[in-house]
Amino acid sequence: MIPPQAILVVDETGFLKKGTQSVGVQRQYTGTAGKIENCQIGVFLAYSSPKGCAFLDRALYLPEEWAADEERRDQAGVPEEVEFATQPQLARRMLERVLDAGVQAAWVTGDEVYGNDRRLRMALEEREQPFVLGVAAKEYVWVTAGGALQQMQVGKIANGLPEGAWERISGGDGSKGPRLYDWARVPLERWAEPEWESRKLSGRRSLNNPQELAYYVVFAPAGTRLEELVQVAGRRWTIEEAFEAAKGLVGLGDYEVRRWDAWYRYITLALLASRKLSGLRPYGAQGEQKGGA
Repeated sequence: MIPPQAILVVDETGFLKKGTQSVGVQRQYTGTAGKIENCQIGVFLAYSSPKGCAFLDRALYLPEEWAADEERRDQAGVPEEVEFATQPQLARRMLERVLDAGVQAAWVTGDEVYGNDRRLRMALEEREQPFVLGVAAKEYVWVTAGGALQQMQVGKIANGLPEGAWERISGGDGSKGPRLYDWARVPLERWAEPEWESRKLSGRRSLNNPQELAYYVVFAPAGTRLEELVQVAGRRWTIEEAFEAAKGLVGLGDYEVRRWDAWYRYITLALLASRKLSGLRPYGAQGEQKGGA
């Protein structure tokens, strides 16, 4: 039986770099800086459980401009078989590799970069792999409204919910106590298998600012409680903490390499070192002793 708290988390992180020669580097948005910067982007897959968060796989994002530039590819040693792939496509490949290898997980979660990709969602559905994936307010989903099947934007659906549809649930403890938000879910009409249900979580609605919402599309076994889905969504942050720990403890982003193979060697060794340290030290993901302030 798969532990219900065994979760695969996908996310990307940026590595700020100077110059134009390092493989995959260009001016692009990175959440690391919260803006467009000259950087490389790495997509990562981690395994999260109550015992901690460990990285399983990694992929360097190669922008279209790089993928089409034969001279730069040759100089950076990009293999001929490597073609342009979006960040969700890289995440899908990593998920398929670990699931095909026999890694068992009760859930997959990630933010809207990945949830907005319908092919990724469909690939997980075909494997009957449950997920809770963030989606943008403008993402369209199938619902029954006014007695008819139609596509609607998730933000519009959420704005039309009555106040009684919302429940106050904690997504886990944060540095200041329980992370309380209002949550609601609405049936979607995409999947017909009776043992499965798809729900759109039209939360988290901020308690302080009701106009601040986040949205999720869910593929889950029928009868799954809303509280469990909220807990899964809240676990996405464990990979953010793992990034912070790996960059602080083993210098995940402190490299000076330009070639494709060198990037993979450095990142792989850094992740292995991070995993070793997390297993040896009685500390949480950010290096703070568990139970501390």
